[in-house]
Amino acid sequence: MFLLIALLLVLAPTAAPALGEGIRGEPGTVLRVVDGDTVDVQLGGRRERLRLIGLNTPETVDPRRPVECFGREASAKAKALLPAGTVVHVEQDPQQGHRDRYGRLLAYLILPDGRNFAEVMIADGYGFEYTYRLPYRYRDRFRAAQDRARTRQRGLWAPGACAGWRTEAPRARRADPPARGALRSAERRSDP
Repeated sequence: MFLLIALLLVLAPTAAPALGEGIRGEPGTVLRVVDGDTVDVQLGGRRERLRLIGLNTPETVDPRRPVECFGREASAKAKALLPAGTVVHVEQDPQQGHRDRYGRLLAYLILPDGRNFAEVMIADGYGFEYTYRLPYRYRDRFRAAQDRARTRQRGLWAPGACAGWRTEAPRARRADPPARGALRSAERRSDP
């Protein structure tokens, strides 16, 4: 019995934390995935639209633009990871402000298994690491995840995934939201 308890104590720090154990942020419930980097969440009795910090995915819902390469796949992956009713933790970052210019709450989503949703999306090749103005809490981890996805040719980094489209991470700007169309060779990327 002592050996079993000792083994559990040794292995416990490596296991993913259960929701609420060592996870920062306020609990919330996913209502709807808007697209790969925007999610509606029930948070403290109110409905909030969240723009995920550090993640930028190809556009699917901007009525002024065509659906971008790998946008549908990114949205589908987000919906698979965040089905309606999923309880998550919403973590804000004081370095990033409270809301974006569209009124969306800026936050990270922590999945029930303790993983950061944005990091998972980037690591699997469904989005890009994106820094807006200032570094954010998980930037180094997200950049490392993007480097691994690119090296392993995962998702939008896979050969032929965006046939004829240049695949590159959007460039950060100091005072503006992401530029329009970074995935297209002739346009710059948007983030409405």
